[in-house]
Amino acid sequence: MSEQWPHDPDGEEGSEGMRKYGMAIIAKKVEDAEWPLDCEAFVEEYGDDPVRINYQRVVSVADVFEHVEAEEFEDLVRFHRAVGDAMRAGGFWDYHPAGADPEPKHA
Repeated sequence: MSEQWPHDPDGEEGSEGMRKYGMAIIAKKVEDAEWPLDCEAFVEEYGDDPVRINYQRVVSVADVFEHVEAEEFEDLVRFHRAVGDAMRAGGFWDYHPAGADPEPKHA
């Protein structure tokens, strides 16, 4: 891998000693966050961190957040939705079980 990361994407900081991918890596960074969460501050703190997308591709948190439209997240659920939408919009997910723009299903 030619990219220089502040830490190993597959190491303890990147994926807790195991190979975790995408959303799991980003979500781990907000486990102890106080809400609402400022998007710009989040990217400033974690933007250079690597996110393994699949076994071949690693991007930065900032790369993913280029596709996030929100300026602030009220809670964890809204954060997950915005990051998921951003990952789809940016082409970071190879697999879409219901197509690239899935219709929401309600319980």
